[in-house]
Amino acid sequence: MDDREIYAAVVRAAESGQRVALATVVRARGSTPREAGSKMLIGADGQQQGTIGGGCGEAVVLEAAREVIETGVARLVRVELTDDYLSWSPAVCGGVMEVFVEPV
Repeated sequence: MDDREIYAAVVRAAESGQRVALATVVRARGSTPREAGSKMLIGADGQQQGTIGGGCGEAVVLEAAREVIETGVARLVRVELTDDYLSWSPAVCGGVMEVFVEPV
């Protein structure tokens, strides 16, 4: 999904009065599934358009988006995709992403 489709979805959400959050990868270091600039739109109902990479990292961002939609306060989320020996599903990427989540 390219940025035009994401922004069109933002306009549709605004026109319908739906509360949404926009997640944007602002920094990616090491091996990450998506590059800086990648976007994902998350609705109050949990539906999403676009992706920032899937998996456990995206789940962290989805949870942050719920909080951002509820509070109206933007936040920066650090997503570490490094191997964690306690994880049931170890990350294979090995990088770190910083994702800005903002209400729109």
